[in-house]
Amino acid sequence: MVHLTPSGHSLGCRIDGIDLAQPLADADFAAILDAFARYGVVCFPGQRLDAAAHKAFARRFGALEINVATGPYTVPGHPEVMILSNIFADGAPIGLSDAGQDWHTDMSYSATIAFLNVLHAVEVPRRGGRPLGATEFIDMRAAYDDLPPHWQRRIAGKTATHDFDKFWDKMVHTPGTRRQPLTAAQRRQKPPVSHPMVLAHPLNGRNALYCNVGYVTRVDGVGDAESGEILSTLFAHQLQDKFKFVHHWTAGDVLAWDNLWTMHRAVADYGPDERRRMHRCQVMADWVLGR
Repeated sequence: MVHLTPSGHSLGCRIDGIDLAQPLADADFAAILDAFARYGVVCFPGQRLDAAAHKAFARRFGALEINVATGPYTVPGHPEVMILSNIFADGAPIGLSDAGQDWHTDMSYSATIAFLNVLHAVEVPRRGGRPLGATEFIDMRAAYDDLPPHWQRRIAGKTATHDFDKFWDKMVHTPGTRRQPLTAAQRRQKPPVSHPMVLAHPLNGRNALYCNVGYVTRVDGVGDAESGEILSTLFAHQLQDKFKFVHHWTAGDVLAWDNLWTMHRAVADYGPDERRRMHRCQVMADWVLGR
């Protein structure tokens, strides 16, 4: 039986009493879908998932994406399951070590945007009994609701350009990174795209600010100066602490979050000898937007 415990923040809840390695009953699927619509970030603790079970759970909510820049960092035989890790084996990294280490919304740079990120904590670094490598979230519905009415009117109906290379290039120029610039072929696979700056959620109809720091490069249809003014104001607004929720990991957690109304970043407060390994499935919004 599913037991849901809210975090007390506008984001976040914990669901106990369900084994994600088993097929979901329809009632459990409906309860989980409702939890995404209400709380945005959902933790399923104590899970033991192999890659096939991870994919099977994630695929209930939409098509799975194979990331354009994963390279070798996937579970063998399962290209939809990306490895995020600082661990080396035989002198080579087993995963992408600096994934998500700044604010962004997953896959906003794609023509079909993302619904869920489903992340399974295989190894979690700890120091002095305290878990490291937390993930922080921003409630973009609350950020929209908190905008002054004249700002809500100002961005109503407007679109913004999202570009994968904005975030990637920033990480390429971060000291110590192993990332290389995107190839021309990768850039062709993910050209810049435009999306509405205000997104009505398909499950509950509430508006969210869909204009994340990581990928948005400009407001469409206005001059450079006005675009810069709008984005600098919105970026500063959405990053206020009052919108922030933090998840502290335990090994075995499966954390899934709704990218339609959240922004997130990974906290890199652990060293190279403090092992962290996460497996990720990215669920696209084809199913949920088509309901």
